[in-house]
Amino acid sequence: IMKWLLLLSLVALSQCRVTKVSLKKGKSLRQNLKEHGLLEEFLKKHPYNLASKYFPSLANDYASEPLTNYMDIEYFGTISIGTPAQEFSVLFDTGSSNLWVPSVYCSSPACTNHNRFNPSDSSTYQDTSENVSIQYGTGSMTGILGYDTVQVGGIVDTNQIFGLSETEPGSFLYYSPFDGILGLAFPSISSSGATPVFDNMMNEGLVSQDLFSVYLSSGSFVMFGGIDSSYYSGNLNWIPLSAETYWEITMDSVTMNGQTIACSSGCQAIIDTGTSLLAGPSTGISNIESYIGASDGTISCSDMSSLPNIIFTINGIEFPVPASAYIIDQRGSFIDVPTSSGELWILGDVFIRQYYVVFDRANNQMGLAPVA
Repeated sequence: IMKWLLLLSLVALSQCRVTKVSLKKGKSLRQNLKEHGLLEEFLKKHPYNLASKYFPSLANDYASEPLTNYMDIEYFGTISIGTPAQEFSVLFDTGSSNLWVPSVYCSSPACTNHNRFNPSDSSTYQDTSENVSIQYGTGSMTGILGYDTVQVGGIVDTNQIFGLSETEPGSFLYYSPFDGILGLAFPSISSSGATPVFDNMMNEGLVSQDLFSVYLSSGSFVMFGGIDSSYYSGNLNWIPLSAETYWEITMDSVTMNGQTIACSSGCQAIIDTGTSLLAGPSTGISNIESYIGASDGTISCSDMSSLPNIIFTINGIEFPVPASAYIIDQRGSFIDVPTSSGELWILGDVFIRQYYVVFDRANNQMGLAPVA
């Protein structure tokens, strides 16, 4: 009896995992375009509307979803799909919910210079008759949905639905440092109703806790099923979600040197690993840039040391972001969210680099603590 109990315990342990996926910080699309002398032309042709990710009705011909500020995205990790495994570099995006990768069915330039999934090389692939379409800046990612084994770190998810791209129009994906996207938001915003990867992990009992955590400082990673307290100082501050779509919370205010500069009556904020910068309504962003003396977004080197923190107060707790974080190459890391749907802020990587973030699906809450 003891032998069988031990075996059962080992089986349970093998199925319930905590796994850490290392994230690379590589060249951003902005850097790649600049090195190829294409940045200025690209920006003229493809103006950017961040609001389209969160409010599709506001999308214009150039709006994109789900790559938000794709120009500066730098964090991506490796997963594998199929049997035997085919490896892909993906953006782990808490602001979208679909997993998709380029496929051999796609002949767009953006596919031909990235890893492409070949279903015929996988003995575990199952096709479907379903299509998937996600709008991008110069067209769309279109493709088909299929099922296969997806391995993320040490977790093997044997029946995961994912998108195989057939078209990827435009040039921005051509220069992106990752192959595809692994969305970590809620099923309610998943295109074609496809079950997100983390939902499948939870449903199959593949994670020891129904949460994942993100660390974007030195040695970046996303950890599925666990929290590593050695990467943060103090205690985690738990914040309830205000919606189960994106990782959306209610923010109390945005202040600098004790002066309220935005969100004076409370507002909504989304914590999004797929957005590089700090984004907010035009008035709030203008107030910040005016307060720090930015001219066309540029800051004088001599002013850097005297710039104040931006304080985001959430659930009664102050979360400061110092000038060393929000000024990059003498420019403020801010972008407008043009929306008529109330005051919305997107706390992207500029914010997340300062805090260890726990995305808790079991309790629909988020945990934040300063990085150690």
